[in-house]
Amino acid sequence: MAHGALHRLRQDLFVDAFAFRPMPPLEDAKVSRWVPWLPERIRHWARWLPHFIVGGFAVLVFLATFAMSYGIGPVRGLLAAGYCLLVAAPPALTLFRPVGAYWISLFAVVVGWFATTAFSPYGSPFGDAAFPTHLAVMTLVVLRTRPRLAVEMWLVTFGVSAVLSAFSGSGPGDVPPVAFFSGLVLVAAAAVRAWREERRQVVETQTATAEERSRRTLLEERATIARELHDVVAHHMSVIAIQAEAAPYRVENTPPELATSFATIRENAVAALTELRRILGVVRSEDPDAFAEGAPEAPQPTLASLDALLDSVRSAGLTVEAVITGAPRPLPQGVELSAYRIVQEALSNALRHSPGADARVEISYVLGGIGLRIINGAPSRLAKPSPGAGHGVLGMRERVQMLGGEMTADRTEDGGFEVAAFIPVTNSAANAAGESTA
Repeated sequence: MAHGALHRLRQDLFVDAFAFRPMPPLEDAKVSRWVPWLPERIRHWARWLPHFIVGGFAVLVFLATFAMSYGIGPVRGLLAAGYCLLVAAPPALTLFRPVGAYWISLFAVVVGWFATTAFSPYGSPFGDAAFPTHLAVMTLVVLRTRPRLAVEMWLVTFGVSAVLSAFSGSGPGDVPPVAFFSGLVLVAAAAVRAWREERRQVVETQTATAEERSRRTLLEERATIARELHDVVAHHMSVIAIQAEAAPYRVENTPPELATSFATIRENAVAALTELRRILGVVRSEDPDAFAEGAPEAPQPTLASLDALLDSVRSAGLTVEAVITGAPRPLPQGVELSAYRIVQEALSNALRHSPGADARVEISYVLGGIGLRIINGAPSRLAKPSPGAGHGVLGMRERVQMLGGEMTADRTEDGGFEVAAFIPVTNSAANAAGESTA
């Protein structure tokens, strides 16, 4: 234990004691929270307020210490000016080299003690001005570095004081009460520093937890989308395999090269389908009930199922109306599925966060794709707290981005909420969807 304590003492007070450790300015958010009434230009300079306070304290120490040497003659006055600078420099130095400032301040205390002893028969111009400043320096160092330096600096300072007292043979004098008072001050500073460090770690932990939760939610939503799109891709691959297998029998006297090509197409389609099922099967096995609303093999919903969805939310107490503009047409299955899920999630959020409000669903079939707008009014009664707030919006945005679309989700002026999305559909994809439906 003694070896470990000495090692920490050496690391804290001796290794890189004069290393450059500048104190950063205050954060803009903290300044804005403390003094929101200040103009922005002044708030920018207010970030450096701790530096101005410490620098002003150093100037006051110099002036107060130098005033004690007034009228003692030019030679002694010059020495007193140098000593005053030695005492006043460490507080300012704590802003850049805190541990080095401690050693310079302790050196000023030792110099002051020798000067007091040397001039005591004639009256010392130095007196005990160095120690109050030294205590302030130790406090600033603790607030800037780490709590355990309070004990280490206290032991070194009063160890040196004990050696000087023994060297002079003057006895302990007032060292014990001063040591007790200094210990109380440093313990208080260490407690403040420990509280600030704990608070910072809590904020960092909460931030990391929130980021991890968002990342996990995003991955879970992507896994859900992958499970749902698996059926879409599997359907098309199965159609390709069946058509490739049946094509040679539709033509009489099929050339061997053509039959071989169709056989190769079928084999590749079956291999791709097998690989797709193998990979997606891992995701399926983790949550086999996530597929479906009825049974694991139930088909994925499309916008054709929108009426059933609206009836379901109406039975749950949400007044909702649907408006469809443009000519409804078959869309790619992935687009249909994502559009349905977006409407479903937006209406679920309205039920959860805006109880008693009315909702409106607008679906626009346009030339380049499909537009969605789901808007609900302000709640008429207090909503129950929801621990998953924001995750549904994250999932909707992920669906839209995967299909190359755009989406906005924000509160309305009357206290409601609006989700607007546009999912592009290329002509080739729309034609393919039409042919598949046909």
